[in-house]
Amino acid sequence: MIVRRQINENEMWLKKVVPIIVTIIVGLLIISACGSTNPFPLSESGKYDIGKRQYSGFVDSNRDNRKISITVWYPAISSEITPPSDHSFDAQPNVSGAPYPLILSSAKVGNIFGAHLASHGFVVVGINGQDSESHWGQWLVDYPLDILFALDLVASQPLDGLEGMVDAEHAGAMGYSFDGYTSLALSGARVNPDFYLAKCSEASMMNPAPPQWWVEYICNMFGGWDKFVAQSSPAITISDNGLWQPMTDERILAVMPMAPEGAWLFGEQGLAAVDRPTLIIGASADTINIYDLEAVYVFEHLGTPDRAMITFVGEDHMMIYSKEPILQMKHFAVAFFGYHLNRQNSFARYFSERFVSRHDNLAWGVYDDE
Repeated sequence: MIVRRQINENEMWLKKVVPIIVTIIVGLLIISACGSTNPFPLSESGKYDIGKRQYSGFVDSNRDNRKISITVWYPAISSEITPPSDHSFDAQPNVSGAPYPLILSSAKVGNIFGAHLASHGFVVVGINGQDSESHWGQWLVDYPLDILFALDLVASQPLDGLEGMVDAEHAGAMGYSFDGYTSLALSGARVNPDFYLAKCSEASMMNPAPPQWWVEYICNMFGGWDKFVAQSSPAITISDNGLWQPMTDERILAVMPMAPEGAWLFGEQGLAAVDRPTLIIGASADTINIYDLEAVYVFEHLGTPDRAMITFVGEDHMMIYSKEPILQMKHFAVAFFGYHLNRQNSFARYFSERFVSRHDNLAWGVYDDE
């Protein structure tokens, strides 16, 4: 009897445990078959190894022989001698998927996003030397034109060692903060002098008034407004409707401005000129770009019907230096540009309202904390 009872108890135990074991095994098999369970799957590195090269000695003869140098991140083939990494300088390019769509930015932003995008099958060109300034000034024109020069450069003459790698006809632009302004300018937005000068004039009478440091940064231009206009090409500043000409190119098919500056410079009319897919990334607690939260103002006045905004709830302007927001922004960059530049239609779901609504730290569109 004791033996039989023991056998029965063992059978009952097996009946309970075996289904649990089977469930675990099936779950592991599903995970193995489907890949990562990361809620932001495109934040993981792509299938390509990464190469990085520097190019210098370029001169823009149309702008007083302005010197331009660039950093390029690209899909590469790893070497047994030099393992793949973000710093695989001069690694052999991987031509298996070439030509690859082009992403344009400053090298500063490229240092954050370039390697990741290259691993997913993009070539990223960053302009060296572009950085934030203590005041608005001539860089507002120089930076977008530097990027347009680089676009023409890689389109007209293959970079040494990267022949056949770049699809300049399918280009995108991205940037953060000052560089967010640059990508916004490349979206087709047009400078509106009347709006800008009016806002600067009435800043002290606004209720609530913007912080004085912010007004100083925006309105106290290096050399003043008149010098800013005089230094800019008449081909940009002269028009028949009061708006400056757009600083863009039809090959730039999509833009991703993150925490962008520029609200007072473009105004409603200037932003209404934006005519291509635009994904705005905002931070709900941004205390730097603060005029009506510039990202919100920009998003609400974009002219393009193909516009979206993803707000990082509770994050401030410096989220660019935080690990989790950066990984999520990398995910959205791969999804957005993969969809618009690389015809990966399935990627649309990864920057959709449905996807964003699953995450408590994100909001679709303008965040309402009430």
